[in-house]
Amino acid sequence: MRLTNTSQSWGALARLLHWAVAAVILFLLGLGVWMTYFVDDTLEQFRLVQTHKSWGFILFVLALVRIAWRVANRRSPALPKQMPAVERMAAKLGHLGLYVLMIAMPVSGWLMASASPLQDRFGVKNKAFDWFEMYDPFVPGSEALTDTFAQIHFLSAIALGLLLVGHVGAALWHHFHHRDDVLKRMTFGK
Repeated sequence: MRLTNTSQSWGALARLLHWAVAAVILFLLGLGVWMTYFVDDTLEQFRLVQTHKSWGFILFVLALVRIAWRVANRRSPALPKQMPAVERMAAKLGHLGLYVLMIAMPVSGWLMASASPLQDRFGVKNKAFDWFEMYDPFVPGSEALTDTFAQIHFLSAIALGLLLVGHVGAALWHHFHHRDDVLKRMTFGK
C-alpha cells in the first residue's frame, strides 16, 4: 500500500490518521458522557477530566496533522460517478463539518477549562498527561466564559455525534446498497 493517496484509494497515512482520529473521538465522546453523567465521586471525576483533557490535546494534534496531510496530499479518490449530486454535496458538507468539529471540540474544551475560576482557586493547571502545561488565556477565570465554552463544547459534541452516525451510515449505505468501493478505500481495499 502506498503512503500517499491515489485516484482510486486513500494512502496508508490518510487511513492511519482517519482511524486514529476516529478511535480518539469515540473514546473522548464515551469518556465525556461517562464522567459527566455517571460518575458521582468528585476525585474520580477530576481524574477522568484530566484524562479527557489530555486526550483532547492528542485529538487536536492528530486533527492538525490530518488536515496538513490532506492539504499537502491533494490527490484523493474520486467519488463514484453514479453518486447523485445531493449525496456528493452531503459528503462534502459532512466531511467539512467533521474537520471543523475535530478542531472546535478540543479548542472549546481547552477554553472551558482555562476559563474556569476553580482552576485558579485550587491551582489546577491545564496539562497534557503531565508532559507540559497548556497556556491559560484567562487569568483570573470567568464563570460566564466557562459556561459559554461549556455550551459550545456540549453542542459540538452532539453535532459531532450526529455527523459520525451519518458518516458511518453513509459508508455502510455505499457498501451494502450501492456495492461500491467507498468503504473499502478507507479500510483494506485497493
